[in-house]
Amino acid sequence: MVTTLAAFVSSRDRCSVGLSCHSEVASCLARRHAHACVPEHAAGAPVSASCLPGPTPAASRALPPAVQGGLHGQEDCCASRAGAHMALPAAQLPAAAAGMCSLQPGLAARAPQHREHAGCDPGADSPAPHPRDRGWHTASLQPTRAPRKHALRVLDMTGLLDDGVEQDPGTMSMWDCTAAVARTCIAQQQGGTADPGPAPIPVEVRVDLRVNRASYSFLREALRSSVGSPLRLCCRDLRAEDLPMRNTVALLQLLDAGCLRRVDLRFNNLGLRGLSVIIPHVARFQHLASLRLHYVHGDSRQPSVDGEDNFRYFLAQMGRFTCLRELSMGSSLLSGRLDQLLSTLQSPLESLELAFCALLPEDLRFLARSPHAVHLKKLDLSGNDLSGSQLEPFQGLLQAAAATLLHLELTECQLADTQLLATLPVLTRCTSLRYLGLYGNPLSMAGLKELLRDSVVQAELRTVVHPFPVDCYEGLPWPPPASVLLEASINEEKFARVEAELHQLLLASGRAHVLWTTDIYGRLAADYFSL
Repeated sequence: MVTTLAAFVSSRDRCSVGLSCHSEVASCLARRHAHACVPEHAAGAPVSASCLPGPTPAASRALPPAVQGGLHGQEDCCASRAGAHMALPAAQLPAAAAGMCSLQPGLAARAPQHREHAGCDPGADSPAPHPRDRGWHTASLQPTRAPRKHALRVLDMTGLLDDGVEQDPGTMSMWDCTAAVARTCIAQQQGGTADPGPAPIPVEVRVDLRVNRASYSFLREALRSSVGSPLRLCCRDLRAEDLPMRNTVALLQLLDAGCLRRVDLRFNNLGLRGLSVIIPHVARFQHLASLRLHYVHGDSRQPSVDGEDNFRYFLAQMGRFTCLRELSMGSSLLSGRLDQLLSTLQSPLESLELAFCALLPEDLRFLARSPHAVHLKKLDLSGNDLSGSQLEPFQGLLQAAAATLLHLELTECQLADTQLLATLPVLTRCTSLRYLGLYGNPLSMAGLKELLRDSVVQAELRTVVHPFPVDCYEGLPWPPPASVLLEASINEEKFARVEAELHQLLLASGRAHVLWTTDIYGRLAADYFSL
């Protein structure tokens, strides 16, 4: 399994190639996007072979089915993420097609069925293959006369679904993909090549990497092995969970500064001291668009000299980011300090997650007046009490962000019917809102019905994650703490009647396509890059 990808890359310029793949790597490559690219032609930019009219060129049919998935009818019609395609200069396409090797008769016979790609050939009438037919096959390739400049240059394996949530069972999770790619890179470097001739052209392997304590040493070795190797790892998104500070720094030092768009350091409990050590290594990634830092503790009410120094150093490093668009500081104590944090940033944020940050009214007022508010597409204020003196500043923030806001998360914000009804006039001005999360708030059935009626004006709304109404609990203390709402038992019969009534109201208002659900685990927050 670990040698398959390496064998393909190191053998692709020889006269005879044998290709096979272990089911894990096969499913990953077959369902995701491998890009075979060549330099621009002197007379103009490359032209995607899949977007040319007529039958698929022989150049594309010479590739294994998994690599030519984008050429041959991926069900995902987004051309930039749909699958593999070979970009060839238009002037060189006929010659390249004539020079590429042919498949075995059995495979060649299937090739004409795969002509459509991302809508580029509207006149094609051959049906696209079923997704399960796109696995790797063993193909015996004849000697080729294609020039080396047409060799595979980029293999894009990014974008796999994560953690098994709504995961297609035929694809890998990101954890599995990280392990498979790492094994392949290590095996390629250790095995080398015994065949004489020129060294294979390096392939840039673009991946999203996930690492924890158990996989740290293995992934570090893979990143080291990829330096100077025919397979060069290029990390797009890095998520490191529960890693010691020194290990996190070691990984960051091995990553290509030009590739990384996201750093996600979750469950690491860095503290201000640890963050001050790590942040300068993160700040060197000048194209970084998303930074997720959780559990950054520093008590602003009882600041220490060291804590203040570390916080000022952290702020200075944050000022180095020029492309940052998403910032997540979940479970970090930022009471009264949000202005210091956001004022250092060079560009407005489009996604801001401040869950369980103990925000004060002055924090919300500053955010509403800041340049960030009018650019926000995603806002997460979960776990902050918005029921008292914070309610009016929160409403002002909603008013400022109304024109751009697409995703609003207000889980466990102590919003009862009174606060919700007072906020509805501002909330319904967010006409582009697609997602609203209200789980864990003490709302009654009457409050939910009022929300449903008023939200009819929000034509883009598709998902509302609402709490179990307080009417469905027995003996509930008032006001009920969030822990009670999350753990107490509900009356299933009462809740079944509530669901039926909500469904009837949706049907009557012509909004049956809007999902109202209490399933907070199956409806994870939208990723910023998908908005």
